[in-house]
Amino acid sequence: MIAKKNIFKILLLFLLLHLIIWTLVPSITNKNLPLDTIEALAWGSNLDWGFNKHPPLSAFAVELFYQIFGNQDWAYYFLSQIFVVFSFFIVFKLASELFKNDLFAFLSILLLESIYFYNFTSPEFNVNISQLPFWALSLYFTWRCINYDKVSDYIFLGIFIALGILSKYLFLYLLIGISLFFLYLTYKGKKISFSKLFLSGLVTLIIIFPHLIWLYKNDFISLTYGLNRAGGGKDLLDHISFPVIFIGKQLGILVPFTIMTFFLIKKLKFKINIQNKNIIFLVFTFLVPILSIILTSIIMGAKIRTMWMTPFYLLVGVFIIEIYKKRLNLNLKKFFYVFFVFFFFSPAMYLIVSISNEFKRTDYEGKEIARLVQNKWDDHFSNDIKIVVGDEWYAGNLSYHLSSRPKWIIDLKDKASDIGTDEGVIYTGNPKVLKKICPGIYGTIKPVGYCMIGRR
Repeated sequence: MIAKKNIFKILLLFLLLHLIIWTLVPSITNKNLPLDTIEALAWGSNLDWGFNKHPPLSAFAVELFYQIFGNQDWAYYFLSQIFVVFSFFIVFKLASELFKNDLFAFLSILLLESIYFYNFTSPEFNVNISQLPFWALSLYFTWRCINYDKVSDYIFLGIFIALGILSKYLFLYLLIGISLFFLYLTYKGKKISFSKLFLSGLVTLIIIFPHLIWLYKNDFISLTYGLNRAGGGKDLLDHISFPVIFIGKQLGILVPFTIMTFFLIKKLKFKINIQNKNIIFLVFTFLVPILSIILTSIIMGAKIRTMWMTPFYLLVGVFIIEIYKKRLNLNLKKFFYVFFVFFFFSPAMYLIVSISNEFKRTDYEGKEIARLVQNKWDDHFSNDIKIVVGDEWYAGNLSYHLSSRPKWIIDLKDKASDIGTDEGVIYTGNPKVLKKICPGIYGTIKPVGYCMIGRR
């Protein structure tokens, strides 16, 4: 048994080890940042209240780190792990309040280490990772609102829900669970302060309002992107096959978690007390969002991407501990053996895959290509590269790696008149097309063409 006074210290040690390992391993093995991180950095170079695919918060986060660390790849792996371990810490705080037992709370966090989203895929900072702290904080302050009824807690709840929505629209599924939770409590006769709930909603609306204006002005482009990405609905079979495939993938993801749980529980039998306020809270904030997204897939025939579920599992350890807390095997020796196997197996596999597979995005020679482009630019032009035009990957890599940190723009369209005469521009794209229409210096670094327009 772990001494109660040592649990918090061990938790901090675990979080620190996770942070170091998952910052260090990709920093050593990857030549280039992953696609979604480069994409966020591209958006960050030209900040707005929204982008063609997502709301703006992930771009704000990476741009803040760029202003501090520049184009040091390790910094963005570090940023991603900060989001992960901070989320773990908040879930621990929530679990401590739920269980009134720090050991149970600690075990619920260790179980999270078996979830694929929080280890193997976590180095790629993206909109899914950017939701994590705000998902955890929204859960925490929802619990505080119903237990302490403080105005400050409702304000914080509004802030973190807003920041979650500004990370990714799927955050609305958590909002559905939280809203139904408050409605259920009202139905059961608990006195809920609707003036404080209104204040919480008002805070959320004020924070996301600039993004709503941006959405309206840009024809709801990021919402349309999300719906198109889900696809489906074209065939009646989609309403069956996509949900079944989705559920199958979730069960597969939970295999390591199930193995760890097996070594923690004495007997698999359990009895759920539906009057238990912890159970009620977890049903609405953990199960309802997952069931809602499955229902979405069934109704719309939508193809739910596996990675979209990244924040949905933050409470899975808490849920299992709550159900089995009277049947836990607190002789934890075997459990810790299994935990350490998964803890070190996942980064080892990441390292092996990264080294053995040479055809990944993270093997892209972004830094070298930027150097070659800069050399050719310097041979022909006297001004700096201020703008790169093209997709988030090829143009985004130039924006990130070039020392002048040019702004990324996906296409100029109506923006050409906004470019100053001193602003050097590089277009990236289809080499056959660019070569024909390029009015400046043209070059190719397969498979991309580069058209450079600057002051001679």
